[in-house]
Amino acid sequence: MWITAVSQVRCSRICSILVGVLATGLSLLPVAGHAQGVSVAAASSLRFAMPELIQRFESQQGVEVRTTYGASGNFQRQIEQGAPFEVFLSADDERARALEDKGLTESEGKTYALGRLAWLQRDGQPLPPEDAPLEAVRQAVERYEADGVKARIALANPLHAPYGVAAQQVLEHADLWQRSRPLQVMGENVAQAAQFSLSAEAAGGLVAYSLVVASPEQDKQGYRLIPSDWHSPLVQRMVLVKGASEDARAFFEFMSSPEAAELLSRYGFSTPNPSEE
Repeated sequence: MWITAVSQVRCSRICSILVGVLATGLSLLPVAGHAQGVSVAAASSLRFAMPELIQRFESQQGVEVRTTYGASGNFQRQIEQGAPFEVFLSADDERARALEDKGLTESEGKTYALGRLAWLQRDGQPLPPEDAPLEAVRQAVERYEADGVKARIALANPLHAPYGVAAQQVLEHADLWQRSRPLQVMGENVAQAAQFSLSAEAAGGLVAYSLVVASPEQDKQGYRLIPSDWHSPLVQRMVLVKGASEDARAFFEFMSSPEAAELLSRYGFSTPNPSEE
């Protein structure tokens, strides 16, 4: 009996300790909502604009935003496979609408910005004329065809990246797509293409204007804007993924606000017309 009583006392003490540890542990776990934050999949064209947008939202809402950057086509596939993103900021309209059509979004999305394409090259090289922004591509192609010298032309992969699609359309417009194929080096996304554009092996590249105007490499680069009618409009659309939290909804609404539009305009984006939303 005495042994049994001692055992019961010990068990009681151990159980009390375990309950205390469990309670402490539970108090340290993140609470649903604000503490968990918002998970955002953002097109690489937003890499320089997003930090300021996030800072503004977090200061107003007290909600953390966790952002992953990449190619819109890859994000579309990942969300279709169940990736835990709540907001998808695509670099085009097509991939966001594809998720809407498959019933993977909370509601119809919105156009949050219009993008531009630019020719980007290292400083120290003559810039192409404003009315012939692809002249450096043409010269690189002619030199390759004449003596085999390869000055690389960078662009994002059209299979994954909307800015890569636009770059292909621009080169096709100038009858340079096929001729430049041996010189092309493709980034997985447009941010990687911008890095390739400034490499020693490259003549330059076709990248998002938003990655040019806010680049920390301003003193090491030159650029020319590409006429917007040389490619399909870069209509950048966002959607709320199915099951998104209230915090994610708040971020979605912030990205729809005039405040966000004004911030985006500083990074080379323009504001969509209501008809384009």
